[in-house]
Amino acid sequence: MLDIRSARKVFYKGQADEKVALDGLSLSLATGEFGVVIGSNGAGKSSMLNAISGALVLDSGKILINGADVTGMPVHKRAERLARVFQDPMRGTAASMTVAENMLLADLRSQKRTLRQGLNATRLASYKERLSILGLGLENRLDTRVDLLSGGQRQSLSLIMAVGGSPDLLLLDEHTAALDPRTAEIVMRATVRAVNALKLTTLMVTHNMQHAVDHGSRVIMLDAGRVLLEVTGQEKARVTVVDLIRHFSVKTDRMLLAS
Repeated sequence: MLDIRSARKVFYKGQADEKVALDGLSLSLATGEFGVVIGSNGAGKSSMLNAISGALVLDSGKILINGADVTGMPVHKRAERLARVFQDPMRGTAASMTVAENMLLADLRSQKRTLRQGLNATRLASYKERLSILGLGLENRLDTRVDLLSGGQRQSLSLIMAVGGSPDLLLLDEHTAALDPRTAEIVMRATVRAVNALKLTTLMVTHNMQHAVDHGSRVIMLDAGRVLLEVTGQEKARVTVVDLIRHFSVKTDRMLLAS
């Protein structure tokens, strides 16, 4: 499904503030897998997602999605293959439009039709069904303006809008980070319901260690633009937040000893 091969990206190359963002990063994700990526600031998490989406051009390496080499493909072309939900709940929706109009807007992005022409009984029934997956009651608020929703409801709506086109790959870019802890848990539960119901191949970046432990089929820890640790299978089922923090601590200790 997703195959990142020896991805390398250097910012400000040859300058005093040169920064290696991705240092030969290799990572693969099987169809239907839910990978959770963690790492400290500057580990390469955002650069990795930007490279996958096409927002960041690699210096070298390849990215394949469903076997197709998308390395040189522009962002709008890759958008046909993947969906991305960002940290800001306001980013993925139109505040002054209703829930139904936002859903329609996502469906008709590439079509020259007005919103009202497209809002028919068939579509509304489809939107109710899709929104019901979240378990937040949004299927009963199709006529509600989005700016009247809570941050968690709005972020969950962004998720359903993003995956409406059945993307090959879903990227979750710290999508609960801007929410308070209680709301973040609600959105995370809604996310898992949607991922499971729609059988989405998912790569989630998070700073929330508990989310990394509780969700997904694999934990991937990045450091300095490389994969430092991968935890899968039975080991993933047993791993704790303390275990993950210990890996961070060992890395920090090694850096201090080397300095």
